[in-house]
Formats: sequence, structure tokens, C-alpha cells
Amino acid sequence: MKTLLIIEMGVPPLSVHQKCGSHADWFTSALQPLAGKMSTPVCRPYLGETLQEPASLGGAIITGSWSMVTDQEGWSEYTAQWFRTAMQAQLPVFGVCYGHQLMAHALGGTIGDNPKGLEIGTRTITLDTTAQTDPLLSQHAQTFDAYLLHQQSVLEPPAGAVSLATSDLDRHQILRYAPNTYSVQFHPEFSEAVMRASIEDLARAPGHGAEHTPIAAQTPFSRQILLNFCDIVLTAHQN
Repeated sequence: MKTLLIIEMGVPPLSVHQKCGSHADWFTSALQPLAGKMSTPVCRPYLGETLQEPASLGGAIITGSWSMVTDQEGWSEYTAQWFRTAMQAQLPVFGVCYGHQLMAHALGGTIGDNPKGLEIGTRTITLDTTAQTDPLLSQHAQTFDAYLLHQQSVLEPPAGAVSLATSDLDRHQILRYAPNTYSVQFHPEFSEAVMRASIEDLARAPGHGAEHTPIAAQTPFSRQILLNFCDIVLTAHQN
């Protein structure tokens, strides 16, 4: 059985955690269709846990976070270094939101506050023409809805990365770094409940109105991209 490591990059705010659980819980739930096909252990670098050697894994997911990549916290930079090693080992890796930004940062990309503003709620993602021949996306809808919740973005991808999708506020919604390594700015693991709980928590922050687009009941095409990555893990000749 392949091992897909979930690298959890922090804990959500208390109100979100009490209602919906942790980042790792959301991914475990999203991956239920693959139950029995792969194991999904969790590593928490923010608690000082040591990441497994890439050669011992079938793949990895780097989750979102309420932290900021630009703070360059020790545990985050440790994970960035691990990712560079994983790239050299050709390990399939999938990053989400914070994970998306961290992977780009680890390879020399530029991360910062999105100059076009926050993306909060359900927004439309549009695939670029380059996605038509990509193994992760070639059978996918050209446009689809996704849950978003982020302040920072990948402002400039690292050299060699290919941008595969955009939104009206972010040019780099999906990046490909290698044939089996991708990251997305949106949240394929979110449920409607997680999205709503996150917005409710944000609305309590001083000076923040938590303006957002309407919340869809579900975002199945977004979720399918995560499952497509897992198919890559299951078919990769890794271990």
C-alpha cells in the first residue's frame, strides 16, 4: 500500500477547529474515496515532528495554514528544505494554499500580499490552454468553482514552474513544478462547513468585514483535482 504523507502546517483558529476539526481531518475526509488504497499518516512540523525521508513515501500533501510563508518560521523553512529534497527524489507532492506558496518559495518564487485583494468564498477558476495536455487536468472542466481563503499569493513563480490556471484576482491558481508535483491556491479539501466556519471566524477579527463571494454547497471539480493527484501517487513507480 502506498503511503501519502499529510504534512499539516499548523492548526486553524479555535472556533474553526471546534466546529470542523483540523487541516489533516479535512484531507482525510476528502480522500475517503481512496480508503484502503493508501495510508495517510500525518506529520506536524510546527510541533517539531520530523518529516520522513522522501524515499520511504509514495507521495505527500502540504496543507494550508493560518500562518504566512513570508514570516519564514523555522518549522516552515524546514519543510521547504524537505520539499527541495523531495523534488530531487522525484516524489509526487501536492501543495494547497500555504503549501502552494511554500513550494513556490522553496524553489525561488516570490510570495506576498495579493495586490488585487483577498480571495474569500467561492470563485471561478479557469484552466490555461497548457492544461489541456497535463495529466492532472486534461480530462477536467475548463472552468470550475473552488473555495478560496487567502491574503498572500504566488506573485512570481519559480523558474521552470508552469502556471496552469487563473482566477480574476490571481494569475497562478495551479502551478506544476515537475511531472508529478503540483500546487493549488484554492482549497479542494474544504467542505461548505469549513468554508463557512472560516468566514465566521474571520468576521470576528477587528477591522475585518470578511467580505466574500457566495458560498457554493460543494465544489466537486476542485475536489477531483486532489483525487487526480492521488491517482498519480498510486501509479507512480516510487515504492
